[in-house]
Amino acid sequence: MSETNGNAASVGERTANASNEQAGPVRALLLGDFTNAPWHPLEPARLELQAILAPEFELTATEDYAVMGRLSLEDYPLFISYADCWNRPVAPELTAGLLRYAAGGGGLLVIHNGISLQSSSELAQLAGARFTGHPPYQPLRYHPLANHPLLEGVEPFALDEEPYMFELDPIAARTEFLAFEFEGNRYPAGWERTYGLGKIVYLQPGHHAPSFKPASYRRLVRNCARWASGRS
Repeated sequence: MSETNGNAASVGERTANASNEQAGPVRALLLGDFTNAPWHPLEPARLELQAILAPEFELTATEDYAVMGRLSLEDYPLFISYADCWNRPVAPELTAGLLRYAAGGGGLLVIHNGISLQSSSELAQLAGARFTGHPPYQPLRYHPLANHPLLEGVEPFALDEEPYMFELDPIAARTEFLAFEFEGNRYPAGWERTYGLGKIVYLQPGHHAPSFKPASYRRLVRNCARWASGRS
């Protein structure tokens, strides 16, 4: 089933959605930079994520990085990083807080520049890779990789995006589920992994608001949020 044509949900999905509605929305905390963002201001992404995740998720956004030091699964089953902190170190106590949260069962969804938390080597390993640079912003085509549950309802899609490149961590096991085409080759654009009891997802698209417009990508973001938070 593809959401591209606005098809109705399957019976199984409708049943799951009804159960989720009865349980109430999942609280999700979004971290980014409203002010002083060097490349990726938070507000456009916040508006898109709010539209994508509501009403299943109750989204709170902050630019206070200190929240990482006091994250708790009880308060926020899902933490979304849209951090744009490429030139700022992450304090050790904040690194420890996010690692503790994930190990204890917290869900972490990292979108595009959210991987900038890699200034902490421990958080780079948590994410599963390190950003190494990108060629110029350009049209890209994205391909779901076969037989992964996060890809339910997700079709290939195209958008203009920054083709982020990565050095994949050789120790952090991950499962790739999305790739993009660039100069005749395919490169990782989405993967998932576990850390202790926690579930981690990275999604490469997200440079600005138009990145979130393709229906298949919106569906993928929802699927990943559900999985990471334990909703599905």
